[in-house]
Amino acid sequence: MKSPARLVLALVAAAAFGGLVATGLHLGLQSQAQAETPAQADALPPLFHTTASDVAVSGLPAAVDGQPLPSLAPMLERVIPAVVSVHTRQRVRTRSPFGDDPFFRRMFPELSQERIAESLGSGVIVDAARGLVLTNHHVIEVAQGAESATVSVTLSDGRTLDAEFIGSDPETDVALMRIPAEDLTAVPLADSRTLQVGDFVVAVGNPFGFSQTVTSGIVSAVGRSNVPGVGYQNFIQTDASINPGNSGGALVNLRGELVGINTASFNVRGSMAGNIGLGFAIPSNLAGSVMRQLYATGEVRRGTLGVDTQTLDERIARGLGLDANTRGAVITRVHPGSSGAEAGLRPGDVIVAANGQRIDNSESLRNFQGLQPVDTAVSLEVLREGDTLTVSASLREIPRDGASYDPRLAGAVLADLPEALRRSAGDRVSGVRIESVEPGSRAARNGLRAGDLILASSGGPFRDLAGFRAALSESPDDLILVIQRGSSRGPVRLQ
Repeated sequence: MKSPARLVLALVAAAAFGGLVATGLHLGLQSQAQAETPAQADALPPLFHTTASDVAVSGLPAAVDGQPLPSLAPMLERVIPAVVSVHTRQRVRTRSPFGDDPFFRRMFPELSQERIAESLGSGVIVDAARGLVLTNHHVIEVAQGAESATVSVTLSDGRTLDAEFIGSDPETDVALMRIPAEDLTAVPLADSRTLQVGDFVVAVGNPFGFSQTVTSGIVSAVGRSNVPGVGYQNFIQTDASINPGNSGGALVNLRGELVGINTASFNVRGSMAGNIGLGFAIPSNLAGSVMRQLYATGEVRRGTLGVDTQTLDERIARGLGLDANTRGAVITRVHPGSSGAEAGLRPGDVIVAANGQRIDNSESLRNFQGLQPVDTAVSLEVLREGDTLTVSASLREIPRDGASYDPRLAGAVLADLPEALRRSAGDRVSGVRIESVEPGSRAARNGLRAGDLILASSGGPFRDLAGFRAALSESPDDLILVIQRGSSRGPVRLQ
């Protein structure tokens, strides 16, 4: 059996930028200034002596050329009431190997005790009438689905309310909650497509538990998609300070409109090393799209072209008669009946742009698809035999019920592997995940369980759900799956 450590390496990669949920406050305050004695003041040379009139003259003027000095305060008066503190609590039982032994439990009661796991993040009210609050998935994931867990929201006016979980999308790190309150203030969503590098932005959140903290900066970059350990990405990068506890907070423009949801800071020494001006936020257009899907159905549906690709390298480019410096995703397989097949895509085609967005490699194409809603129309720029073509296609949803793949999988719900795992492991990881198994179903009788990873099958090779469906299209008589469950890996023959 192989250890799953390599397979799940990306699940701990999020520690590179801190997890961003403050789990405690351990700050040491040390005075760095000492009171100046009269003797020290008298010791200053005459050049440094000041008078009351000198101090008055050196103060900042109230206006310049008749115009008052600019201030963010009027805008923040509207924004701050819409930024909330999100507090999660979960009762966790700590166990030891001897915790079930009555003798040891009586002699050492501390072997089996309960503790309260708490975490703190931020959220943004985006719909005052409905009480809708956007935050990050990782802010509330510890409480999601746990019977002993609670999520509460504290408003800027001090009110604390229990929050109702509506849905979340781990792949984009967006979650939606609802609070039952009146007299709420919401932040309007801006069109994040209009953001440009150099635009001023302001971050509001609760770093390290300090509520309603405001930091400012500029947009350092847009369209970032190379942050380690994260799923589908299209981040706004900013130098506004974003620290643990800021997660889920607001990134606003100078008009007080929401341009992003703060989600990550990056520091090679870990989040507790402090801010170094590398903060990332989910664009408001993406967060808004995910929010609307979550509010309507409680989940996010994604589509795909139904093609396998690999990154175009120098060797493949020369083999296709292209310049060695050409970038793109070369199609290696087109699944029958897929959207890509209907659009006329072929193996050997090189996708270099999608809806005007440059595609540099296989990962960027997968990232592009993952950020679009299902049924999105896509215009692809394709290189084929020396010509540049424009191909129109749409992103079609792949079924997730096991019966649509093979009757022996009836009762199982399938899903692609988490994108964060693929991104960190690269080409070393492929397969699909069993999300749930209905008790008593054929899949359950075949020994499949929720959380199992299907890494290979006797039906043929595959990389994701689209490939798995194509591999089982002819329903092989003898179906064997290679399953990884925890630290174990082995074959399972389906009956």
